[in-house]
Amino acid sequence: MATAFASEAAHIHEISHLSAADIAWATKADESTARAWIRGDRSPSGARADRLVELSAIVERAVNLMEATYVPVWMRKPIGLLDDRKPLDLVRSGGYRQVLRAISSLEGMPVS
Repeated sequence: MATAFASEAAHIHEISHLSAADIAWATKADESTARAWIRGDRSPSGARADRLVELSAIVERAVNLMEATYVPVWMRKPIGLLDDRKPLDLVRSGGYRQVLRAISSLEGMPVS
């Protein structure tokens, strides 16, 4: 039975094109577990649910800044605003606020 958390995994996958492997990495879950969340067969709980909603907050803002198909690349890429750390790695370690601050600074940048 799918819960709101499982629905959130499917939502992240759909809007940002993040793979089950990316979602699994960010939440410290097995890839098969993340696939089950996306299908709605299982739901995350505890720290994994926390990481999932943090990831969701990030991708919802990221898709407003860049093409959705680029989000997975950006999430895996060392970002200068993050001291050359990767956003997915920061989410995994609980550093999602740093990623949100980087996105906030990008939101304030003029578009050329």
